[in-house]
Amino acid sequence: MTWLRRWWKRLMDFLFPPETDKWLAVLRIGLGLQVAVYALFLKSDWNYLFARTGSGLVSRELGEAITSFDSRLIPKLGWLVALGGHIGIGEETVLSVAWACLLCAGCCLLLGLFCRPAAIIAWFLHLCAAESGGLLAYGADNFMTIGLFYLMLSPLPDRYSLDHRLVKTKPKDPQLLGFWRRVLQLHLCFVYFFGGLAKCLGSGWWDGTNLWRSMTRPPFNIISPDVLIRFKYLLPILGISICLLELGYVFFIWMKKTGSVWLVCILGMHVAIGLTMGMYLFALVMIVLNLAAFGPDFGSLSLAYRQRFHAVFTKQLTP
Repeated sequence: MTWLRRWWKRLMDFLFPPETDKWLAVLRIGLGLQVAVYALFLKSDWNYLFARTGSGLVSRELGEAITSFDSRLIPKLGWLVALGGHIGIGEETVLSVAWACLLCAGCCLLLGLFCRPAAIIAWFLHLCAAESGGLLAYGADNFMTIGLFYLMLSPLPDRYSLDHRLVKTKPKDPQLLGFWRRVLQLHLCFVYFFGGLAKCLGSGWWDGTNLWRSMTRPPFNIISPDVLIRFKYLLPILGISICLLELGYVFFIWMKKTGSVWLVCILGMHVAIGLTMGMYLFALVMIVLNLAAFGPDFGSLSLAYRQRFHAVFTKQLTP
């Protein structure tokens, strides 16, 4: 029984490590920025994208019908439109109010005002929009939903929010903070590992053809094909690097010697995706999730660098 107790203690120590709420502040501010930018990007096309059959770019009813095959309990904008219809509010007004609420929720998260209600509203409204426009949704929507889900369940507010300054809330349990950060870390490890494994099973990432196809397909063809042809020998190298980077994430991100290097490489990969393919929202949400999950304690780092600089400077002045 001794080894069983020892194993159980190690498991609990792994799942409930004591943490500060700095990672939670990064997640809140980053996702608040993400939601606000998402809403502003769709401002002019919101009603056009999510209007009923015959009025929108792609029928909202079609997207919601496809979503209903998975489950009828998945939130949709059609729920809000139907509710508005019962009280005499038109579809266009309901959609406009939903957009305004989503933008306000993002701004509240940025400021740290009404953190819990803002996170719940942002998660619900974004999920409604992503599911109603399922034919137009892509990876950024999935990861926004994931991030907002973890944010609304996490022990908000953090100490850097306006809620904490105005209400003077009690400090959160360090082990509870550690648990939710650990869940986010494990989720990202699963995402990258199986994403990298799927890439490795095909030949398109080993010979660079998948990179070529993704970067020459509208609307992601920001870089001219002439430039890609000129540097075509780099495509296989980049493809293999991406496979190895994602596949090794689950192993090397935890190690002290390689964790920082792997995090910088992952962040660089997402920055490159955003700049070369125009997938800015996807790049932003992945950067936010990675920084919240595995980002260093910047306060401790800056203190360590100051102490090291002071020690070096003092040593040089000492005769």
